[in-house]
Amino acid sequence: MQFGLTLAFSDPLELTALARAAEDAGYWGVTLPDHLVYPRELSKPYPYTDDGVPRFSDSDPFPDPWIAISAMAAVTTTLQFTTNVFVLPARNPVHTAKILGTLAVMSNNRVSLGAGMGWMPEEFAMAEQPFAKRGRRADEMIEVMRKLWQGGWTEHHGEFYDFDAVKMSPVPTQQIPVYVGGFSDPAMKRAARNDGWIADLHTLAELEALIKKVQGYREAAGTQNDDFEIFSFGCTDAFTPDGFRQMQDLGVTVCTVMPWPFYGHDLKAPLDKKIDGIKRFADDVISKL
Repeated sequence: MQFGLTLAFSDPLELTALARAAEDAGYWGVTLPDHLVYPRELSKPYPYTDDGVPRFSDSDPFPDPWIAISAMAAVTTTLQFTTNVFVLPARNPVHTAKILGTLAVMSNNRVSLGAGMGWMPEEFAMAEQPFAKRGRRADEMIEVMRKLWQGGWTEHHGEFYDFDAVKMSPVPTQQIPVYVGGFSDPAMKRAARNDGWIADLHTLAELEALIKKVQGYREAAGTQNDDFEIFSFGCTDAFTPDGFRQMQDLGVTVCTVMPWPFYGHDLKAPLDKKIDGIKRFADDVISKL
């Protein structure tokens, strides 16, 4: 199992320093969240907390993940970058394919797409994209993007997108992996058809049951022999090397952590405390796995 560093809620001006620290400490990569806006009034509850209140506030920064990743990729050489998660159906697939394709070329294939379907209708309205049928539309978006990333002339005639032969350049020398977040049945089935699944905050027992479910969907989809990543945050009852080892045994391939709270610091700790936490977690946990 490898370890990713989540940089959610960090000051955008700290990201390059934190990325360098993560690479120096032996982390696999960095993950970033995504939201376009924070409405004053939400029409739907946040689906990942019991009370429906988001885990973030209107003052938490959400820099554009691809611009932030391009800055971090420019100051690192081996660190991988992905989103956890990018609200894919709130965007246009051709524009998204262009951004990711260019970033993959310029980062030497160190970028992947962690996609979510979104839960906030206001965000879709601001982006002039329909909230309805967003899951089906995202499936077709992924199909469109993969065609464009292959290079050469390609055309597409689908339910939501229709275009005659076009060519995109530059294109990556490898297909960009697509991981899907969420633990609803549709989300996990979508993940099973792609390159990996992104979990949320769970107990070890909950995570074990969900991994069994997504593996079952992979068998049903005939993708059980394909390469497949399983991303998880640290489990709510796994804070020691033994706990992380249990996650590894369950099949987690990348565990995404925010290390500095393990050492008594706030989520928005000063930069030096964050870097100290990155190094200490590497010594205390990563080196032992």
